[in-house]
Amino acid sequence: MYTEKLNLLAFIIPLFLVLMLLEYWYSLKKQKRFYSFDESISNLNVGIVERMCDMFSVSLFYFFFVWVYQNFAIFHIEANLWTWIILFLFTDFLWYWYHRYSHEINLLWAAHVVHHQSEDYNFTVAARITIFQAVFRSLFWAFIPLLGFPPFMMTAILLVHGVYPFFSHTQTVGNLGVLERIFVTPSHHRVHHSSNEIYLDKNYGDILIIWDRLFGTFIPEQKEEPCVYGLTKPIHRYTFLWQHFHYLFEIGLSFKRAQGFKNKMRTIFGRPDDIQPEIRTELEQKMFSGIKPQVHGQRLSRYIFFQSMLTMILLFFFLLYGNYQQLIQLVVGGVFILCSVICIGGLLEHESWVFPLEMFRLFLLLLYISLTFYSPLSLVLLGSFVLMQLIFYKSLAARYMKVLHLERS
Repeated sequence: MYTEKLNLLAFIIPLFLVLMLLEYWYSLKKQKRFYSFDESISNLNVGIVERMCDMFSVSLFYFFFVWVYQNFAIFHIEANLWTWIILFLFTDFLWYWYHRYSHEINLLWAAHVVHHQSEDYNFTVAARITIFQAVFRSLFWAFIPLLGFPPFMMTAILLVHGVYPFFSHTQTVGNLGVLERIFVTPSHHRVHHSSNEIYLDKNYGDILIIWDRLFGTFIPEQKEEPCVYGLTKPIHRYTFLWQHFHYLFEIGLSFKRAQGFKNKMRTIFGRPDDIQPEIRTELEQKMFSGIKPQVHGQRLSRYIFFQSMLTMILLFFFLLYGNYQQLIQLVVGGVFILCSVICIGGLLEHESWVFPLEMFRLFLLLLYISLTFYSPLSLVLLGSFVLMQLIFYKSLAARYMKVLHLERS
């Protein structure tokens, strides 16, 4: 088998999964409740889609940076020890302001809020990044090639910025002494993810904490004020699409009700405090029927876990062999992964609409296999599956709901 085109960055997925399992084992050993089932599955779902979107977006972002560098660079900076140091400091400085504005401007917060929804705080939260956040972030990164740093330098630095924050999303590491004065540590980032009033809008740094100290947004973690994680107004919903788009709906409804051009613009470019928290409750009452079930049956929990791990495994191979696949395979595989995480979110909510989505994603899986291992037999299997869906749909749906106990009171 040819291996020169393998995407070796795919191995980040099993590496991070092993670290998550080690953290989970450590939390059990210390009798700490760092992990909860629904939150962990939800966090992984968000990360799965972001990793999948990277197949389509990373090249586009890179070409965008090359285009800026080739056409608009103010200087042309050569790589040496000092320019690498300057680039590292400049990139971290840009991150600070991107991150800070993401908390202070509604439109940017709509993309970033997903990262703060989890009421757990562990390694799975680090995976909670959206493609929308990556788009906004790349607009800030564009200042790097604009200044004159070549794309190969910024790519290397951005890889560091992509990996380092993973290790700050944990409760297993305490105070790190003198390092707390220079670097963003787990203690600093726990503060950032807290909804305690004293901790709000603090500690925006990514690798270095010096910017927060310099611009007055630093506060240390305090023993007398334990961190409470999540949003100040939690959403308590695990439907994948709602988690991603609820704040845009809130902005839209607030914009519709605002009087005058200035107030309407404030709903988009103002602070999150300008959006009334009651709007979310009003929207959830329209979007959802009933109260979210708090307990899953053992069979349903196992099924959700199995589907999540299966999707992670498929994502790994999807990324690893992505350079060998045709566009139609990438699209079908990408839609399958997206449908999978939407389906898992629906299962966490005991929603009845998950069954038709299950049938659709099974069709996509067989279609993907048919495209990958093309043969007459694969086409026969695909056609047979579609025929069985049409004939036995109602009985299959009833059996599915009964076995997984998805009936809601």
